[in-house]
Amino acid sequence: MQDLGDVRRQRVLATVDSIPPGRVATYGGVASLAGLPRAARYVGRVLRELPRGTELPWHRVVAAGGVLRTAGAEQARRLRAEGVCVTDGRVALADYGWP
Repeated sequence: MQDLGDVRRQRVLATVDSIPPGRVATYGGVASLAGLPRAARYVGRVLRELPRGTELPWHRVVAAGGVLRTAGAEQARRLRAEGVCVTDGRVALADYGWP
């Protein structure tokens, strides 16, 4: 039987995996979509613990206001490769936000 932490983690990972290329979601948005309202920090912790070289599109998750947080330069590079405009470490959520 899975413990509650594993179930919560899997819901976060599945939500992040569903963000389409060229779009971004906030940590809080991922938490809400995963059924974990007010758990934005938990989402950040799950993503921070991902193994190096993961296939999960972690770079599509940004802070409130579209601010890049995680490995800023690498995150910006990956988002730009998907056609997302990154300006001054920020993404326009009105243009690229999901859902």
